[in-house]
Amino acid sequence: MAISIGIVYLWFGLLKFFPELSPAEGLAKNTIHELTFGLIPSNITIILLAILETGTGLFLILNLYRRITVKIGLAHILFTFTPLFLFPEQVFNNSPFELTLLGQYIAKNLIIICALIALLNESKKSKLLTTV
Repeated sequence: MAISIGIVYLWFGLLKFFPELSPAEGLAKNTIHELTFGLIPSNITIILLAILETGTGLFLILNLYRRITVKIGLAHILFTFTPLFLFPEQVFNNSPFELTLLGQYIAKNLIIICALIALLNESKKSKLLTTV
């Protein structure tokens, strides 16, 4: 499961290194702009996001610092839901149940949250077993 989630993080992160290649680039830039009150230029924030996502992906794939990586992933993925509140016109069509493609892109993160929580719980259990 960690490798699967790591691949998704790595893939989506790598896309952000190349301008206009990621379908979520504009939404990510706008969201970070709002969350940071525009204090950081968008060309910098997208690179920082790309580094965060690719790093998280690599660390999950290589099983490095699992607990902290999962916690970073959870914090990151929770922020991906902020466009639901900041930019509802980009996420929903006519009703709160009719998602745009960007809205579906965000909704799939529910699965990633569940997987990251499962990895965190697995990590806690293995840590308990090694200390006993």
